[in-house]
Amino acid sequence: MSRYSQINLTAGPSPLTNREDSRPRYVNVKYPEILKDVSDIYVFSRVGDRYDILAQSYYDDSSLWWVISIANNNTTQDSLLIEVGLQIRIPSPSRVNQIISSYKNLNS
Repeated sequence: MSRYSQINLTAGPSPLTNREDSRPRYVNVKYPEILKDVSDIYVFSRVGDRYDILAQSYYDDSSLWWVISIANNNTTQDSLLIEVGLQIRIPSPSRVNQIISSYKNLNS
């Protein structure tokens, strides 16, 4: 599954190219702020850790990689890879539905 499969596409002119250009483009996505909570889980990243693998381990859904990425603004968020040895905050699985709901409200 592509990490972009959940992002909507739009067609229309690109302001940087000619106006007849109607190639599909990704719609900008807004992510909710994920505040710290006492139920959050903290781990140190190891060799081979990626956001999607952690999401699969903690949420049973690798497509929720963005939840962990957004919760950790001290990490590189433009890649699935995580620098080894960083402390990673994983929002509690009990909070995921609330986070997804906030995401849907921002992007509806």
